[in-house]
Amino acid sequence: MLEFKDSKSMQRFRKLKANNAERIISVLAKKYGISYVNLTNVSINTDALRLISEETARATKIAGFEIKGRKIYLAVISPFPEEIQMEIEKLKAKKYEVVLFMASEKSLEKAWSRYGDISYAVKTEKGVIDISSIEIEDVLNDLKNIDSAKKIIDQALASTKSYRISKVIELILYSADALGASDIHIEPEEKNCRLRFRVDGILTNITFLDLQTYNRILSRIKITSGMKLNIKQSAQDGRFSIKMKESKLEIRVSSVPNPYGESIVLRLLDPDSISVSIEHLGMFSYFREIMQEQIKRPNGMILNTGPTGSGKSTTLFAFLKKIQNPSIKIMTIENPVEYHVPGIVQTQVNREKGYGFSEGLRAALRQDPDVVMIGEIRDKETANVSANAALTGHLVLSTLHTNSAAASFSRILDLGVNPKILSTAVNLIIAQRLVRRLCTHCKRETSFIEIDGKTREILEKVYDGIGDIEKKTGEKILKEKIFEPAGCEKCNNTGYRGRVGVFEAILMDNKLEEILKTSPTEKEIKEGTKHQNILFLKEDAVLKVLNGTTSTEEIFRVIDFY
Repeated sequence: MLEFKDSKSMQRFRKLKANNAERIISVLAKKYGISYVNLTNVSINTDALRLISEETARATKIAGFEIKGRKIYLAVISPFPEEIQMEIEKLKAKKYEVVLFMASEKSLEKAWSRYGDISYAVKTEKGVIDISSIEIEDVLNDLKNIDSAKKIIDQALASTKSYRISKVIELILYSADALGASDIHIEPEEKNCRLRFRVDGILTNITFLDLQTYNRILSRIKITSGMKLNIKQSAQDGRFSIKMKESKLEIRVSSVPNPYGESIVLRLLDPDSISVSIEHLGMFSYFREIMQEQIKRPNGMILNTGPTGSGKSTTLFAFLKKIQNPSIKIMTIENPVEYHVPGIVQTQVNREKGYGFSEGLRAALRQDPDVVMIGEIRDKETANVSANAALTGHLVLSTLHTNSAAASFSRILDLGVNPKILSTAVNLIIAQRLVRRLCTHCKRETSFIEIDGKTREILEKVYDGIGDIEKKTGEKILKEKIFEPAGCEKCNNTGYRGRVGVFEAILMDNKLEEILKTSPTEKEIKEGTKHQNILFLKEDAVLKVLNGTTSTEEIFRVIDFY
């Protein structure tokens, strides 16, 4: 018996044996008048592969590897066995044109290994993961909170089945969606990879992945989202879709290099999140009435300011939804277009091709719009074109990145807008934050006098500074009690469920016009607009604590009270 004790010799022997097998199959294929294929050098189309079950494919030594329309390319170990002929006839009965190829068993093994990419997904388009509703419904029946999501994902990670990676990815995506997560964070570390969901603005640990599993998940996500596998030392962006029953969810993917690999963030773009009406944003009734008056104006600028993730775009889309009707044309310039809204013309910037916000706005204005929404004003040119558009009969909505409504005036002036134009173009500037809403099923009532002394002191100072609350807001809110988070199954034991906006706004009026001529500070603008009787962020937040909407710890987390 021939033995190889040298590992290199063994490798050479195996390679020689494999090459001989391929040569034998290629000779036989030529003899039988059938094409030969080496599947180790061919990209396997999983839509072709799925036409025959893995169990049948392995038992009969057959594999579909490409599909073009109704033409299916089929690799077989031999064209003669009866069981193979039966599978061919089944495909023909389904109106497929079968093109036969002969392949070695090792070659077929490569195709069979790709069954792991299919999991329980059904036919996919490029950039789309389409999961069987029956399979996923079985999973979601057991998915009630974050703990159950952890359990389901950990069970999939422990599986030894060939489709483990695909199943893990699908469960991560659907668990995140079922829990209302806005983002999925996959972050490699030295010894493992951390998986986190952002739910109601807060990141929560889900589980840890071993690095081998992380690398396979990373590759699958990059392929699906159209990103390049060989680029690992620079940032990339991509996107794909997932389908379940009648719904479709867009996923925006971002990767950045870190010392241990690539950190991936998947943003779940749920169309329902942008369809929030103005009545459900969390505005007090007096504030909502002001907004409704302003968005009915035929021209001028409405700016919304706040940090990333504070709900600015959601608010602006709620405004657009409120005024949308067949008699007006609404256009948006976004980066990127995340939500497609029927009845609104949306365009996406492409900086690589020289199509930025300012170029997009100029192009939009040539389309004769009545209302234009610009994703963000961040440079001098966009600021000036926006202001001029507001002066020439257009209602312009956009966002800024500043900490308050008052600070926005300085920001716009810093961008080079003439102060005289600013006072004429701007109608309203809003600032907003998002705070978590107390869970209505488990929130706990506490007497105001029983809360922590420092906390009570801050709340009292803000409350007393508001003045006649009922006159300002049209609502009676007393300094008697507050509510605290408790935690139950319905809110993942966090005490919170969903989020609500906290708002402030400054209207342009004659007094503010005069103030702006003096290059005022943020404090001077706030003092000079108190007569408008619009609550500031701190005041709006405190009243939402006192009416039981949110908690003290939540407003202190989001807003600077010190």
